[in-house]
Amino acid sequence: MVVGGAGYIGCHAAHALRSSGYEAILYDNLSRGHRFLAEGFELIEADIGDRSALTRALKRVAAVMHFAADSQVGESVDNPRKYFENNVAKGISLLNATVDAGVENFIFSSTCAVYGIPAKVPITEDTPRQPVNPYGMSKLFFENALEAYGKAYGLRSVSLRYFNAAGADETGVIGELHHPETHLIPSAMKAITREKESLQLFGDDYPTKDGTCIRDYIHVSDLAEAHVLGLKKLNTIQGAVQFNLGTGEGASVKEVIAMIEAVTKSKVPCHIAPRRPGDPPELVADPSRAQKALGWKAKRSLRDIIETAWRWEERLRSRKPAGLRMTPA
Repeated sequence: MVVGGAGYIGCHAAHALRSSGYEAILYDNLSRGHRFLAEGFELIEADIGDRSALTRALKRVAAVMHFAADSQVGESVDNPRKYFENNVAKGISLLNATVDAGVENFIFSSTCAVYGIPAKVPITEDTPRQPVNPYGMSKLFFENALEAYGKAYGLRSVSLRYFNAAGADETGVIGELHHPETHLIPSAMKAITREKESLQLFGDDYPTKDGTCIRDYIHVSDLAEAHVLGLKKLNTIQGAVQFNLGTGEGASVKEVIAMIEAVTKSKVPCHIAPRRPGDPPELVADPSRAQKALGWKAKRSLRDIIETAWRWEERLRSRKPAGLRMTPA
């Protein structure tokens, strides 16, 4: 069962599961997901706080992939209550229902935000987990819960700590669609197409090579494939394990903008804005543990990310007149 399967990463994971021979049921309340991203799959429209709906759904599954979390760092600082309610309280409701249903396999969509501001990069899984914003705190709480449930109830789990998910499926059928859009690459593209006035560049005075934040951008299809490998890994582990998912290479905001301009052959209108609270200067993964244990490695480049994202953006624009709903279903 792919919880949050009508969202950005969840729908890509569902397609990767199907390509690997698994049957995927999607579970989503559609508060942030989109019904059209779930086309071709069974969709259970319900909330993870709905215990009765979870109980009915979990009778039919052997494993759970959990993507149903709020994930905007800035919003988590402004509204921590929302993040602890959904990511922690409702997340534990899902976890309890999973254990009570006798489901022993769990894949968790975690984040590099659990590390906070690391003392050094690239970041290994042994780096102290010291989140600096409520989003990262909520994800760390759930990781800790998985470790405790593994020891107490025998739950097998893999937590996948993403770095910056980006891009879209190469087919152009599914991709990224948030409201509001806060991620760098789609925001820059909407500035190009004049769907927004200009791109906000949050801070140009960080202690980095060009003053802008450095991030490890990982293609969403590479992430999806890692989830399938993580599911297969569950057969060989006991308790809870964690893996970083990234390329091992960082790109600054200015470098990403330059690549977007090269791919789209368009200028990105942008302006400097104040730093956002809770944004570390540099986050780059050491993905070697995932490479060794899962046999996984990111295959797609930053250019691949931007080319597929631009193809998806063009598809969205072309479908708008045909009635594509551009707000959550």
